[in-house]
Amino acid sequence: MKPTLTEDRIAERLAGAPGWTRAGGTLVRTYDRGDFAGAMRFVNAVAAAANAANHHPDIAISWSRVGLTLTSHDAGGLTDRDFDLAAAIDRLAAEAEGGP
Repeated sequence: MKPTLTEDRIAERLAGAPGWTRAGGTLVRTYDRGDFAGAMRFVNAVAAAANAANHHPDIAISWSRVGLTLTSHDAGGLTDRDFDLAAAIDRLAAEAEGGP
């Protein structure tokens, strides 16, 4: 288990994660993938990355929109794992049709 980040470190990492916002002990972001099929392709790509990292976001799908929430439940808050997965998800979004 990784330790939770200090407030200063969270602010630093958040500054390097455009599009992500903090909601208490979580990171959140919503992506619009254009249509339902695009949303599902994106969710499947996120699922593969999450499995590879052994760190799994909460996912909400509403037609073309995919909402993601990251937190390290085992640590009780935000860790580097959350920001690392956020960066990996951003790379997936940029590679996908339509960008983030």
